[in-house]
Amino acid sequence: MAISRHGNGLSADLRALLSQVHPVFMLPPLVASWFGAAVAGEFVIAIGAIHMTAMFFAVYTAHLKDGYVDFYQRGEDEDHPMTARGCRLALVTATVGFAVCTAALGMVVGLGGALVTLPTWIIGYLHAPQLDTNPITTTLGYPIGISIAVLGGFYVQTGEVTATILGFMIVFLVILAGVKIVDDEQDYEYDRSIGKQTVSVLLGPVRARTLAVYLLVAGLVGILWGTIGGLFPPAAPAGALAFSSIVFVARRVHPELATMLLIRGAYVFFAVLFVAVWFRPLSGIAIPDITLLGPYTYLATELFFGTVAFGLLYYAEALRRAARTIVAIYPLAYLWDWYTLEVGVFEITTATGYGLFGLPIEEHVFIIVVPALVLGFHETIEKNASGSETGTLPERART
Repeated sequence: MAISRHGNGLSADLRALLSQVHPVFMLPPLVASWFGAAVAGEFVIAIGAIHMTAMFFAVYTAHLKDGYVDFYQRGEDEDHPMTARGCRLALVTATVGFAVCTAALGMVVGLGGALVTLPTWIIGYLHAPQLDTNPITTTLGYPIGISIAVLGGFYVQTGEVTATILGFMIVFLVILAGVKIVDDEQDYEYDRSIGKQTVSVLLGPVRARTLAVYLLVAGLVGILWGTIGGLFPPAAPAGALAFSSIVFVARRVHPELATMLLIRGAYVFFAVLFVAVWFRPLSGIAIPDITLLGPYTYLATELFFGTVAFGLLYYAEALRRAARTIVAIYPLAYLWDWYTLEVGVFEITTATGYGLFGLPIEEHVFIIVVPALVLGFHETIEKNASGSETGTLPERART
């Protein structure tokens, strides 16, 4: 039975089968499986290998089905390396391989091990043509698959679900959803011409890119929340810091370059988190204690953030506008602060002891610094947005 459309013999058939292994999209689910095992701590390599192999067959099924549907049913692709019968044979083989791995996990781990693995194949098989025409399922299919791979890699080692693994699942889901929106933006013109409702087609490229950036930032903030909340290891924010620099660069560039940057940035993000989870390099290290400054501690923090605010406003050429706004806010903020201190809502324990008009001097500074910092970020973001290159995104010239 011929598998290859472009040659005969075993070598041609093997090339055709290997053509459906797309490393860029195949590697993350396999890494996600081992990441889940790393979160578990000590793990059994054989069980991890079975789960990873199941993830391979699930993603391979998705690639086979997608290529088959796009070429033989939709006529979207100009060529395909495999015959129709070859595609169907490979689909059956991949499904059998996945079933064997899932059954093995069911026997070794228990029913839960099989049930937590099964959804990845379902998502892969239904990706085309069922899930890839709706903007929600088009965007979330792959991120959900990665998240389930993380959960599965953890569950088959531990037999339980914890808040930590659920936290990592949510972070990966949100971040990869943002990456997927940018990835789909590359095909905006074509998808729009055939009525395929991706997020970019539904919202337009500019608003879709904005949504993607919000999702990416939300996921990175989630890493910070999880770390401070004790769910993630202390070094986890290093991964968020590394990826945030990529997001900053990618937020305004052409979709193809943005996708390339974000995918590679996601690899770095995964790698740093893996190191943080497995080696826990900062565990046991106490956070810096600036209370060594004694009664000047609070004032020192205000001066630091006040300097940041001044720098942002100076860069954005918005010092005078910000000053007018702060003056307008000050009376209300003064009354609010005075009242909350008067009735005992909170107290300041590291203050200089100097007061002015019924408030500690630190509170007067606070009333100025906080709105200045907010306005500084706002003005800087607006300046960068208005100064971005027109036409960078496909829709920008039309909006």
